[in-house]
Amino acid sequence: MIRLFDFVLALSGLLLGLPLFLLLAFVGLFDTGSPLFRQERVGRYKQPFTLVKFRTMKTDTASVASHLAGASAITPFGRFLRRTKLDELPQLWNVLKGEMSLVGPRPCLFNQSELIQQRAERNVFAWRPGITGLAQINDIDMSTPKLLAETDQQMLGKLTLGAYFKYILLTLAGNGSGDRIPGKD
Repeated sequence: MIRLFDFVLALSGLLLGLPLFLLLAFVGLFDTGSPLFRQERVGRYKQPFTLVKFRTMKTDTASVASHLAGASAITPFGRFLRRTKLDELPQLWNVLKGEMSLVGPRPCLFNQSELIQQRAERNVFAWRPGITGLAQINDIDMSTPKLLAETDQQMLGKLTLGAYFKYILLTLAGNGSGDRIPGKD
């Protein structure tokens, strides 16, 4: 049932949001020269997939988790995108394709071995990664791997249709601040 809602909501978001996507891509083109950011992430059953977001960091930034990047790597427009969570919108394409869900554990990088181990121990990889979830609305990010994996497991163990919509609505209402960036918290 959740996959059906994922598909319908992602398709609706992509269609209705097209003018906003085009505007953000246009501004991003002038901000970094490359408005979209693609990165290989760990998906369901630890399978790789390419996550798509609006670029918030300079193009020469190392491919590391946000909490390991420096604050100077984020562009002024990128700060706006992160603060409003608009940088996440292109992931609706990942949801539409079935690589992600609207609600689930945030997909990590393959070099985040401690988080991968913690999630594997808790069977978190049996689920599709998500754009938002319990950890995100409670400001728990990848800088605390064990707590993040425990929170993911807690969410997935109690994920009902009601909780699914609750996490989406809380995210849209502005709960959670996104991944920490050193020097910005």
